[in-house]
Amino acid sequence: MHDQVTHTSSGALRQRFQQPGLVVAPGVFDMVSLRLADAMGFDALYMTGFGTVASHLGLPDAGLATYSDMLNRVQAMAGMARTPLIADGDTGYGGLLNIRHTVQGYERAGAAAIQLEDQEFPKKCGHTPGRRVIPMQDMVRKIQVAVDSRHSKDFLIIARTDARTSLGLDEALRRAEAYAKAGADVLFVESPESEEEMRRIGQHFDLPLVANMVEHGRTPVLSQAELESLGYKLAIFPVSAMLAAVQAMTSVYQQIRHTGSSAGGNTPLYDFAELTRLMGFEEVWAFEKTYPETP
Repeated sequence: MHDQVTHTSSGALRQRFQQPGLVVAPGVFDMVSLRLADAMGFDALYMTGFGTVASHLGLPDAGLATYSDMLNRVQAMAGMARTPLIADGDTGYGGLLNIRHTVQGYERAGAAAIQLEDQEFPKKCGHTPGRRVIPMQDMVRKIQVAVDSRHSKDFLIIARTDARTSLGLDEALRRAEAYAKAGADVLFVESPESEEEMRRIGQHFDLPLVANMVEHGRTPVLSQAELESLGYKLAIFPVSAMLAAVQAMTSVYQQIRHTGSSAGGNTPLYDFAELTRLMGFEEVWAFEKTYPETP
């Protein structure tokens, strides 16, 4: 069955970063979205903190989810996915000892990369106001510990700075430089506010760079060709599918609430037979034929 799989190469994501072209990683936020995206041939999937906390706990992405909450989701998603999974690790859930524990836990769970950010704890979603960052040197030490704590260099450390919104782009660039020197594999300058700012970021670094494409967020959502021309290597789309799903669910629920039935609704619906296949029912039925329950 599709439950537990072994990745063909633990270094698949690192190898992909060394090849030409933008790595596109859609956001996955629950096990249905994980299964669906995993079957589509992406180079990577992005376990969104915003979406995962919302889906799993029904809470805002504001530092309310614990390490145990998130590790549970990483284990479930990475354990099922054939595609390399990039997992949001927030601030690392505490101090330096927590960073080591988080990195080793995410790597052991099967993630291909962990994203760590320099926000104060409790953190906030990167496209919401009021974010504060810790001193740069404190984050440098966190990155050093993360790099030293992983078992394999194929487990990538993505260093994110949220300094742009509160301290300006120059400070964000300075921090990203320091995180690169500390050993980060990938750099993530969160929330640039124009294409020109994105161009400055792209010209500033040799390491792979993350573009965070949040619809109606602070950063322009650009095409694949535009992102490549600006110097980005990884584009994540954390909430695109979730926004579409919530919009569709809103329409369906409104239809049922207003009419008392789904009949006559105009929201496109996924085929139920396809959904049973997606979720692995055909393998269950095959098993039941091979091993029928005794009367």
